[in-house]
Amino acid sequence: MRIRSLLMNLILITCLSGCAVLPVTPKYQSAKSFDGVPISYAVYGDKPVTLVFVHGWSCDSRYWNNQVPYFETRYRVVTVDLAGHGHSGMERTDYTMEAFGQDVKAVVDQIGARKVILIGHSMGGTVIAEAARLMPDRVIGIIGVDTIQNLERRFTPEEYTDFTAPFESDFRGHTDSFVREMFVDSTDPKIVEWVAADMSSAPPHVGISALKSYAKKYLDGTAPDVFESLDIPVRAVNADLWPTDAEANRRHMKSFEVTIIKNAGHFIMLDRARDCNSALDAAIAGLLEK
Repeated sequence: MRIRSLLMNLILITCLSGCAVLPVTPKYQSAKSFDGVPISYAVYGDKPVTLVFVHGWSCDSRYWNNQVPYFETRYRVVTVDLAGHGHSGMERTDYTMEAFGQDVKAVVDQIGARKVILIGHSMGGTVIAEAARLMPDRVIGIIGVDTIQNLERRFTPEEYTDFTAPFESDFRGHTDSFVREMFVDSTDPKIVEWVAADMSSAPPHVGISALKSYAKKYLDGTAPDVFESLDIPVRAVNADLWPTDAEANRRHMKSFEVTIIKNAGHFIMLDRARDCNSALDAAIAGLLEK
């Protein structure tokens, strides 16, 4: 994992020089998750409110490089590599949303954060909900980034198989084509190339296990369950690439508000960093007011 991360960092610096992704040099630390797997994280700043950024499927903490310098002067910013991603360990068998939630909790426990806002991209939206359920006395709110579009969406068994099977037969090739569909025409091609190359080089067994755990919640109808268990507000900063059904989500949450960034792709924290940061800023301020 470390070799892959170093190589992709070199590609990132080479391909995205002068583009929308900023260079960040993390000082990695490690916490032990519930099952002993080491979880890599980095801490920036030292303020009373802690923002914990959680990446999405087959990504890692580098995907938040545009957010770290923007927020670290006002908050303590923490970026996490979930198990099987980035610099974290790969000793786990099943990479479930619940286990990823434990990874985030392990980091929050280790740094001793008491006033926490969790921010998660894509699959990370479910992960931060799982983590918040484990820490009701510390998490004051969660913010999804292009995620939680519709908790009532259901897969049929056929749709579930059609969605997951191509990753099992050709993980690298299908991930590459899958990722490329998540951008809009205005996205810098260098960002598209980097993200597609990075995500398609993720460990297949980790990616497939995580994908099935995530998708299964929309097959068996349990996707809303974790959100129904939370007594905190949920916010989202979403692209308009896919529609967000706010009313469907509100039926399963204490409160839900969403900001839509127009003409944006899935990775809005990369290719629309300024708009994403402004929307996150407003969402964070709203949570702190409450």
